[in-house]
Amino acid sequence: MRRRKIDGCPIAGALQLIGDKWTMLVVRDLSAGPKRTTELLEDLHPISSRTLMGRLREMEQDNLLLRNNYGGLPRRVEYELTERGRRLIPLLEALMKTGQALECNDCDDRKESAGYYCDFCPEGDAGERWIEERPVISEPIEPVEPIRRRQDDSIVLL
Repeated sequence: MRRRKIDGCPIAGALQLIGDKWTMLVVRDLSAGPKRTTELLEDLHPISSRTLMGRLREMEQDNLLLRNNYGGLPRRVEYELTERGRRLIPLLEALMKTGQALECNDCDDRKESAGYYCDFCPEGDAGERWIEERPVISEPIEPVEPIRRRQDDSIVLL
């Protein structure tokens, strides 16, 4: 990973890796399987092709996805999640549940505006199939007691 350490906190490191909203949406769209660049552009509308290509390059450098160049004319390139990229899927599920709990959007809103559910959506056929077949990549995480800093009550006079 080429990103600099902020403060050594895993949360800060993960947020640097995720970057912006487009990363998790790319992960969402690739969670069902490999896709071509044109398919990603269509599914991620209104992302610009320049923004998408930059994000895909960064995700490839971070070993979150694999770029498969099949050559030919026209060129055929597909992107798929790596094992490291698939480790973000539980975060997608948590974001979906949070969005539902906060009543941000409804899956039917997407279907009405785009004409179809996203591949990750439990409402759609592909989403249901993928969620059922998806391997569980979660290891039990033991809760960590936060380390408290000593409180400094000293007064500094200048």
